[in-house]
Amino acid sequence: MTPGDILWTFFMLSALQPVLKQRFLEAARQRLIARIESQRDSRVILLVHRQETMSFLGFPVLRYIDVDDSEEVLRAIHLTDPAVPLDIVLHTPGGLVLAALQIARAIHKHKGKVTAFVPHYAMSGGTLIALAADEIVMSEYAVLGPVDPQLGQYPGASILKAVERKPVEEVDDQTLIMADQAEKAIVQVRESVRELLADKVPPEKLEELVRLLSQGTWTHDHPITFERATSFGLPVRSNIQGEFLDLMSLYPQPVRHQPTVEYLPEPRRLRSVRPQQG
Repeated sequence: MTPGDILWTFFMLSALQPVLKQRFLEAARQRLIARIESQRDSRVILLVHRQETMSFLGFPVLRYIDVDDSEEVLRAIHLTDPAVPLDIVLHTPGGLVLAALQIARAIHKHKGKVTAFVPHYAMSGGTLIALAADEIVMSEYAVLGPVDPQLGQYPGASILKAVERKPVEEVDDQTLIMADQAEKAIVQVRESVRELLADKVPPEKLEELVRLLSQGTWTHDHPITFERATSFGLPVRSNIQGEFLDLMSLYPQPVRHQPTVEYLPEPRRLRSVRPQQG
């Protein structure tokens, strides 16, 4: 074999290595999903969004819930017998209200039990989907978030508050139009949250919870912990199965040039304490 052949073989193997790695990950995910479905006699659906990085230019591409996601989830539900339980795993910063609501209403109407698993976080539209489930299972440090609508880069509730604080003649037309859209969006989301929670939350807590989640009580990235979700009366528990955490390890964050978090990926146990030397 000539040096040119060796060099060519090296480049070919280098080009194939990411593809082969991706195929191995996909196969491992499919095996684990099949094992969970067999154990729980359920349909497992994952909605996972990672921040991706363009390898050439190096800038981040944010992933979020879109209509393609809702189409795929609805297809999975249509392929599932109505009596079969659904296990939906959520790891997402949120996304389009339309897409999130399509998924939420589909699982809300599913006759079998629906369990939403949140290994790390399900914010905004992800929370909206979780609220539609019969039960939410969170890991110890997982969080949900508010579902108040955002118009572009601004929270709808903040647009309304800004307009209320100024005389109308001092507000430009574009801001007034945004305020009108924000008011409609808040009403729509509020009604949707009420629809999804009416059969799960005690009536005396329902209206207050709907207001807290949909009307801009907190900043949009405010973390709602398991303890806080429990205090709201949401149907949550924290004993998430290890298999669902294992699934997340099979969706690795695309590698950066310099890792920001690094550790040895193996369990670490406390050794027996040695007696101190005199």
